[in-house]
Amino acid sequence: MKITPEERNAVYKTIFSRRDVRREFKPAPIPKDVLERVLLAAHHAPSVGFMQPWDFVLVTKPDSKRQIKQGFLQAHAEAAERFEGERKEQYKRLKLEGIEEAPLGICVTCDRNRTGPVVLGRTAKPEMDLFSSVCAVQNLWLAARAENLGVGWVSIVHDKVIRDTLNIPESIDIIAYLCVGYVEAFHDTPDLERAGWLPRRDASSAIHYEFWSEPTAE
Repeated sequence: MKITPEERNAVYKTIFSRRDVRREFKPAPIPKDVLERVLLAAHHAPSVGFMQPWDFVLVTKPDSKRQIKQGFLQAHAEAAERFEGERKEQYKRLKLEGIEEAPLGICVTCDRNRTGPVVLGRTAKPEMDLFSSVCAVQNLWLAARAENLGVGWVSIVHDKVIRDTLNIPESIDIIAYLCVGYVEAFHDTPDLERAGWLPRRDASSAIHYEFWSEPTAE
């Protein structure tokens, strides 16, 4: 199936306009058909050995969100102590989650034993199933953006908080907790770039040809 120029441009537009959303969530629920499309896109991510190790826990209960928010506040306070001076004060001012504001939370997990102990493609690089689950997150994120839904990845929370709140077995790895919902607007630039935390790195600086660096002559 050939991709038309219009379809190609829509994919690039979605990629370049994707944002990590932490604010401006609307309380309106996500229609069932929209959510099903987003989750189906996530489920079609590439996976090592076609093991499809991911699962998606949908979180709407205020009590669950409140517990996860408390876990964020604890981890956020711990993280602040690792910065110094103005950087620490800047960190504390940043809005880094929308756990209670977003109408939906999605916890993405990875079952590393889903298809047995030996997985095609994971024998030399055992973490490939974790990477596969991250691909599912990216698919979900881009599909959500195509549906004009905002997504924010909350990484400043300890796994135990999410595990205890959502009753996730110890045998299951937690990959991501995502805040999902419609938003007032999508910004042209990422929050952290606008806040002056870091600039976007030029793409050319990330591209290497043949070697990371030229090999040393012997």
